[in-house]
Amino acid sequence: QVQLVESGGGLVQSGGSLRLSCVASGSISGFTPMGWYRQTPGKQRELVASITSDGSTNYAESVKGRSTISRVNAKNTVYLEMNSLNPEDTAVYYCNARGFSGIRYYSSLWGQGTQVTVAS
Repeated sequence: QVQLVESGGGLVQSGGSLRLSCVASGSISGFTPMGWYRQTPGKQRELVASITSDGSTNYAESVKGRSTISRVNAKNTVYLEMNSLNPEDTAVYYCNARGFSGIRYYSSLWGQGTQVTVAS
């Protein structure tokens, strides 16, 4: 069973930046897409950004232009860099993966989440 572990969250001032990391315990080369989602209390989890195995990216309108998702397959890691953070970005951020790791298919694999809090 592959596990995803997120890190990099924390408290940041409005206007600041963060880089979140998601490290998989197995190969991510077959995962497509991999994505970052976020969730606040009482709301549904929403897609922030995703990246396919060939590097195609997709962003939510709310973060487009100030966020970058990337992946380094050799490190089994996906990153989300966010700039110009504002209090509306406060949420728990989750990493998600879909696809093959080795011969096993994962329809939807989630990490445990990392809290991002943006202070005004």
